Amino acid sequence: MGKQMTEMLKGTLEGIVLALLAAGPAYGYEITARLREQGFADIAEGTVYALLVRVEQRGLVDVEKVPSEKGPPRKVFTLNAQGREALDEFWASWSFLAERLAHLKEGQQS
Repeated sequence: MGKQMTEMLKGTLEGIVLALLAAGPAYGYEITARLREQGFADIAEGTVYALLVRVEQRGLVDVEKVPSEKGPPRKVFTLNAQGREALDEFWASWSFLAERLAHLKEGQQS
């Protein structure tokens, strides 16, 4: 993955993870697997776990510890009302940027 893509992902990964959680609760490894299924194969698990700590601290998710068959309990993350508001704001920002970028691109093709 190129440096420019990495920098763009840093700014959008939180919204992407919130969007995945809007589809249903998940624990860290599941979120990483869902990201990979969506084509984000180069995102390290450590990056996802650090982001989950941040969204938990910001109160965007509810966390429940669920027993695991192997090892310690898993932290299952569920998007809460505050997280849904943050996700709505992310999509509004994304739409605005996508429209502006499309307009800029069209102007260069003339």
